[in-house]
Amino acid sequence: MLKYIVPIFLVIAVIVGVRLCCYTVDAAEYGYVTVLGQHRETFDGQTDAGLKIGLPWPLEQVQRLDRRMQQFDLPAMEQLTHDPEGNTIDKLLLIEAYVCWKIADKDGVDRFVKRIGSPDRARSILGPRINGQLGAAIGQKRMDDLVNTSSAGKAGKTKVDVTVEELRQNLLDTLTAQVRDEYGIELIDIRLRRFNHPVAVRESIYQRIRSERSKEAAKYKSEGERLAKNIESEADQDVREKLANARAAEEKIKAEADIAAQKIRNDAYSQDVKFYAFLKEMDELQSILGNSKTILLLSTHRPMFERIFQPPAMKSDAAKDKEKKK
Repeated sequence: MLKYIVPIFLVIAVIVGVRLCCYTVDAAEYGYVTVLGQHRETFDGQTDAGLKIGLPWPLEQVQRLDRRMQQFDLPAMEQLTHDPEGNTIDKLLLIEAYVCWKIADKDGVDRFVKRIGSPDRARSILGPRINGQLGAAIGQKRMDDLVNTSSAGKAGKTKVDVTVEELRQNLLDTLTAQVRDEYGIELIDIRLRRFNHPVAVRESIYQRIRSERSKEAAKYKSEGERLAKNIESEADQDVREKLANARAAEEKIKAEADIAAQKIRNDAYSQDVKFYAFLKEMDELQSILGNSKTILLLSTHRPMFERIFQPPAMKSDAAKDKEKKK
C-alpha cells in the first residue's frame, strides 16, 4: 500500500508545481511579471497572449491589467464663468464631465504599476487634476459661449459645439503628454456630460429672468400702445379729411343741382309766366296752411283765395307754338 502512496504524492506534487509555474495572458490584458517583487517582464495580450511558463508562485507573480479603454465620471464641481459685468448669480455653473483613458502601451505598464497601481487609484489621481484644468478653462469662457445655440458658421456647428470642442482639445493638448510620461496613461477623451446652474441659485435666476421678461413685456406693451395711438390718430385724421372732402363734394353737387334747378325753373317760367306765378302762390299758401297749429281768420274775397276759385287758364299747345314762332 505504501509503495502506491508515494508515487501518488509525487504525481500530485508535479501537477501542483506545473500549475504554479504556468499561467495565461488574455488578449484584452497586460501581464506584469515580477520575481521576488522585482519587475522582470511585461506581456502585451495583443501580441503575447497565450500560455506562459515561469517560476512557481510566490517566487514569480503576475499582475493582470486591462489594456482596453476605460471610463470614469469626474466629480461634479461648481465653476464661475467669465463675467466682465459682475453678474455672478447666473454665471455659476455645475459642471459634470467624464474621462476615457487606457494604459498607454507595454512600456507604460511599469510606470502605471509603480506610480498608480490600480484603475481605482487612477480615478482618484486623475480626477482632481483634470477637474482643476477643466475649471480653469471654463473660467475663461463666457456664459454665452456655453448656452448659445446659434450657428457658428463651421459645418453647421452651434456656438456651444465649438466651445465644447475647444475645451476638449485644450485639455487633451495640455494633459496628454504629462499623464503619459508620469503615469503611463493615455488620455483618449475628456467630455462635458452636463452643465447647469446649481440648485441653490436656480430660484434667484428664475426670478431675475421673470423680472427681465416683465420689463421686456412692459416695453413691448408701451410700444404697442404708442403705435395704436399713432394709428388711431392717423385714422381720425384720415376720417376728417374724407369727411371734409365729402362735404366739399356735397356742396359742389348741391350748387350744381341748384343751378340746374334754377335753369329748369327759368325754362318753366319762360314757357308760361302766369301759371308759374300761380304755382308759386300755391306754394306760399301751402306753407301757411300746412302748419296744423296755424289759425287764420280770412275772408274768401281775399286775393290769395281768388286763385283757388279762379286759377289761370293754361295756354293751349297752339298758343305755345304761336309764341315760339314769334
